[in-house]
Amino acid sequence: MRIRATLNALALRLDGNETPEMLRKALADLPPLPLEVEVAGAVGQGVLEALLELGRERGLQLRPQRGEKYIPYTEVIDQTLRSGSRVESPGTVVILGDVNAGAEVVAAGDIIVVGKLRGLAHAGATGREEAAIWAMSLEAKQLRIAHHVAQAPEGQGGPRGPERARVHEGQIVVEAWGKPREKR
Repeated sequence: MRIRATLNALALRLDGNETPEMLRKALADLPPLPLEVEVAGAVGQGVLEALLELGRERGLQLRPQRGEKYIPYTEVIDQTLRSGSRVESPGTVVILGDVNAGAEVVAAGDIIVVGKLRGLAHAGATGREEAAIWAMSLEAKQLRIAHHVAQAPEGQGGPRGPERARVHEGQIVVEAWGKPREKR
């Protein structure tokens, strides 16, 4: 457990090793400021009940975990995905080949295509807006990142080189690796 004071609250991070007694004791001598709680580990029912009790006295706000979210693993596919193929992963997916039109790649993490991306790619499928789609040649008609969807502009020219698609200010932005490009 970590506690730090902010301007208007006590920021409390629960790591999952706390007991209700530890929680009450740690907050007993601190000012009665509202609590901003971040849960970074498994928290038992007793700790939750103690937290709710303290929250009724002080005020309580739950915050999402800060920093990088855990992505379980990276899945590497060492072949081209043909039309009708579908790859779904709770982690990041790396395709060593092309993703042809009619093929789909859905990942909770990033999607990296070492080849041409012509099929559907949905990165951050569980809502992770920090996810990105990388391709040596990004030629897909539609890209999805978290809940955002982008359509390729009409009359888009040929290959432009390696590109990355990411969410910026609520839109999917496609950019050359290292340099901003166009909004889709």
